[in-house]
Amino acid sequence: MHTAYQFNDADSRIVYVKAVDVADLPAEVQAGANGRTQLYAVHDAAGEQLALVSDRKMAFVLARQHDYAPVPVH
Repeated sequence: MHTAYQFNDADSRIVYVKAVDVADLPAEVQAGANGRTQLYAVHDAAGEQLALVSDRKMAFVLARQHDYAPVPVH
């Protein structure tokens, strides 16, 4: 079978999880980081940040709870 399938990126349920240095975030976010040096951001395929959480495991759980397929960014 050699039928081409058209993937629709608009309907993509993939999100990307990446570590973010707290020092690179706005001052009001840094103030709420409670001494952490790193947080984890969840981004959609277009690069829009959907969430910012305290640990990697939580980022993956949050994505799955909202029916997204999380992928780590290195």
